[in-house]
Amino acid sequence: MFGFGQLIEILKKDPKKIVFTEGTDPRILEASSRLLASNFLAPILIGNAAEIEAAAEESGFNIRGAEIIDPANYDRMDEMVEMFCELRKSKGVTPEQARKTLSQANYFGTMLVKMGVADSLLGGATYSTADTVRPALQLIKTKPGNSIVSSCFILVRPSATGDNEVLAMADCAINIKPSEDELVEIAGETAECARIFGIDPQVAFLSYSTLGSGKGEDVDKMRNAAAKTKEKYPSLPIEGELQFDAAVSPRVARTKCKDSEVAGHANTFIFPDINAGNIGYKIAQRLGNFEAYGPILLGLNAPVNDLSRGCNASEVYSMAIITAALA
Repeated sequence: MFGFGQLIEILKKDPKKIVFTEGTDPRILEASSRLLASNFLAPILIGNAAEIEAAAEESGFNIRGAEIIDPANYDRMDEMVEMFCELRKSKGVTPEQARKTLSQANYFGTMLVKMGVADSLLGGATYSTADTVRPALQLIKTKPGNSIVSSCFILVRPSATGDNEVLAMADCAINIKPSEDELVEIAGETAECARIFGIDPQVAFLSYSTLGSGKGEDVDKMRNAAAKTKEKYPSLPIEGELQFDAAVSPRVARTKCKDSEVAGHANTFIFPDINAGNIGYKIAQRLGNFEAYGPILLGLNAPVNDLSRGCNASEVYSMAIITAALA
């Protein structure tokens, strides 16, 4: 089952570069210092080099060897402006407007990923989620066939046997009230992400009803979404709609849906809306003693992830590894 050692081993075989948009933040500097002591993930810090070095010295973190890129004197800025204008031509963006926008670290860092200078990006230590996601949507854009960006959380808890218990939950952070078709997309992306973390996905579409025990528009939505997902991913074990107890308890599943292969053993949970998802993962985190990693953004052409503004350096380090491993 999942451990960070597995992701590090993946990265050691194919080292990556990750952009940090908030180069002077002490939490970013501490995580970068840890990464620089390794050989599997190289940080790129955005900002004024003198300011970043002064902030590192003041905080006591060694960032010697870090790549620091300042939007104010980037030698490929003309190329970046040209590409930005092409990407935003439908909005009629002028070179002057592009330069002004690219002076912002969140847009500049996203363009470094778009240009292939970096493999991934992690922001949000001081930026809002919208300020991290918006540039990614505008510049990196969604994968072919995807219509939305979604998110999942990976929850990890040590078990008595010594293996970690690992679950995936979506969408807990981005899509407020996803449609049936959007839930199909969320489920497919979440199952793919779950596999990276050692989960063999058993997907449950959650509801207040189990296979018709309850009625209502929200029940129909989850039942229909589950059916559509089964049709799109015939080899993926899927059940829905399910109440949470039927999804995770073999005893309850034997009573409520005894013929289901997924019920009682689900490990990948699709919530009907952001209310249920956000509350659900936080209950698992706070009362179930799970470590929660995320939100992990899904559906983009390159990995971009968002930090909580209340994050600590350890969370930055962990999310950097997760983000780069998705590249």
